[in-house]
Parts: sequence; C-alpha cells; structure tokens
Amino acid sequence: MNHKLVKVKDAMTTNNYQFADGMMTVAEGIKLAKQHNVSALIINKRNEHDEYGLVMLADIAKEVLAKDRSPDRVNLYEIMAKPLLSVPPNMDVRYCARFFERFSIHLAPVVENNEVIGMVDYINMVFSQTE
Repeated sequence: MNHKLVKVKDAMTTNNYQFADGMMTVAEGIKLAKQHNVSALIINKRNEHDEYGLVMLADIAKEVLAKDRSPDRVNLYEIMAKPLLSVPPNMDVRYCARFFERFSIHLAPVVENNEVIGMVDYINMVFSQTE
C-alpha cells in the first residue's frame, strides 16, 4: 500500500500559539492568549543556551485556578513545561503521531534551526491526510 508522504511542515499551523516571557504573570499570559485567541504560550529562551518552555491554558486551569492560586502572583515560568518535546518540519506525520503516543503528548512545537516555526497537533495531522 502506497502512503502519501505528509511532512510535519504540511500539517503544522502558525496561528495557535503566541510567544511570551516567562516573567509575565499568569494574568498577563491569559490576557495575551485571549488577545491572540490561542491556547498555547511558548515561553521564550532567556539566552542562546536556554530552552523554550510551554504553557497551555489547561496548565493554567490545573496549576493556578484549581489550586486557588492568584493569577497575579504566579509567573508563567513557574508552571511551564520545559524543556519541550519538539519535532522537525521534515518528519513524516506518521512518525510524529507515534512520537506523540509514545510520550503522551497531543501537540508539539515544530523547530527548525533552533527556532519555533509552528505547532503541530493530532487534529492537524489527521486533516493533512485528506488534502
């Protein structure tokens, strides 16, 4: 059976995340996410030897709201996932889906030359199979 090769770069999006500074408060992060209508904040590297971080709105719900912490007193860096599991743009989406399953994740930044160029998730991988 011949499979059409679909690469991660063909399935990724560039409009479902926003870059943020880890020193921002969660309240500022929520405002930024709302303003750009995104559910993921990529936390910028502090220097060339640092790694990106990730805060999902679900992380804010679990780590701040559910624990009755003040969004004005918690910084994004305190609740971010870091380092990120990322995928390269030329990876076959079938391997990307296996990678997600193996590490129990549902989305990942697409990184090329140490820069985030997009985000890929299960939904976009599945939709890319019909294009």
